[in-house]
Amino acid sequence: MKRVASLLDVRNLTATAFAAILLWSCSNSGNGELIGAQNRQKMGPQVPFGMVYVPGGSFVLGAGGFDPSYQILNMRTVSMSDFFMDETEITNNEYRQFVDYVREYHIRKALAENGIEGFQIESEEEDGEPQINWNTKLNKWTPEMVEAVADLYLPEEERFAHRKEFDVRKLNYEYWSYDYKGAAQKSWGGEMPDDGVYYGSFVNRPQSMRSRQQFLQKHVVNVYPDTLCWIFDWSYSYNDPMVAGYFNSPLYDNYPVVGVNWKQAEAFCKWRSELYNNYLESKGYPTVQEFKLPTEAQWEYAARGGLEASPYPWGGNYARNINGCLLGNFKPGRGDYAADGSLYPCIVGHYAPNDFGLYDMMGNVAEWCLDAYDESIANNLDFNPAFLYDAKPDDGIGLKRKVIRGGSFKDFADICKVYYRTFEYQDTCKSYVGFRCVQPLLGSGIMQSGSGSNVY
Repeated sequence: MKRVASLLDVRNLTATAFAAILLWSCSNSGNGELIGAQNRQKMGPQVPFGMVYVPGGSFVLGAGGFDPSYQILNMRTVSMSDFFMDETEITNNEYRQFVDYVREYHIRKALAENGIEGFQIESEEEDGEPQINWNTKLNKWTPEMVEAVADLYLPEEERFAHRKEFDVRKLNYEYWSYDYKGAAQKSWGGEMPDDGVYYGSFVNRPQSMRSRQQFLQKHVVNVYPDTLCWIFDWSYSYNDPMVAGYFNSPLYDNYPVVGVNWKQAEAFCKWRSELYNNYLESKGYPTVQEFKLPTEAQWEYAARGGLEASPYPWGGNYARNINGCLLGNFKPGRGDYAADGSLYPCIVGHYAPNDFGLYDMMGNVAEWCLDAYDESIANNLDFNPAFLYDAKPDDGIGLKRKVIRGGSFKDFADICKVYYRTFEYQDTCKSYVGFRCVQPLLGSGIMQSGSGSNVY
């Protein structure tokens, strides 16, 4: 018995020593050499669904050789990093997924706040509000549930033909952003610490040693498109059917969403980023860069499709092919909107893509860009150039201009050229302006080298 006990003691001691050695080797591997942090998550570039890869490079930004009036003012060579871009404009049905999410969020929030069983996570609160349980299904409604969400629907006096409809004024999406530009400023107005500790970054950017709360910005955006833009934009045109049907009818599901202002497009990008990264986290994958609107330099670079001097995405100087067929959805002549078979925006992807695989970079609907608008872009940086300013409500109207690119179904071909730039105000909605998203790609040229694509 003593021999057995001794043997067991030896085995236990050996196992303990082995575990200690293994633990030490995991945390101190490399025999004392500098080998970097170990056990890092592996990841490679993943092309998001519906996007195409746009390889980085240099190009001449601004008017081409066929428009000399703009050459001196706006032409310069700039360099772009790699990114992904939506192959088409965001469609009605894709944007409806966003609207449906916000609607369901408010329904579940009302049920949780009213104490309906199963719709809140017990003992979990954030900012004094109960956390919403998204796992409980909404397929069985009780009278208590109907009463809990009653305020989310139109009141009786506002209902048309007594139809009970969700009050779209309640479709507000809340999200937070971080003011990187503000955090990067050297002047902050704080005082040097008196704790006797030297902080290396304090002299340059004192806010790095202070609360970051001042750089967190809360946004509340109503997400429902302005369907009445079809009336407002065309005062002497009968567009009532478009008001009622363009966003809501399944017949228009694959048409580009319009009536969305710049702030709503930004909110969509934020929601899409959270949707995608929440899924990656649930599977144990690293998160990726957020989706955003393209800068106008990204937009023009992508629209050119690698063709330097061409004013159109498909190359050449003409908006028709050799058979006289239109190559995009634009206005070919005064009073002539339907020569291409579409009086309004057409279904996305109807015309051939450019060499990057991007559709409708000319005509159909114009597209929001991330940049604030300035008459001259000549003073911007030549490396991933961007002129960014998120105007506040009390800012002057001139600061609320945002770049739009690409022209639309109502514009002549000259306005649909890849370098033509104009603006709309960030809080306005137009029946001829939509958007698409980009996602920055970290690591230059890694898709071109074929390393690790589609790893998820």
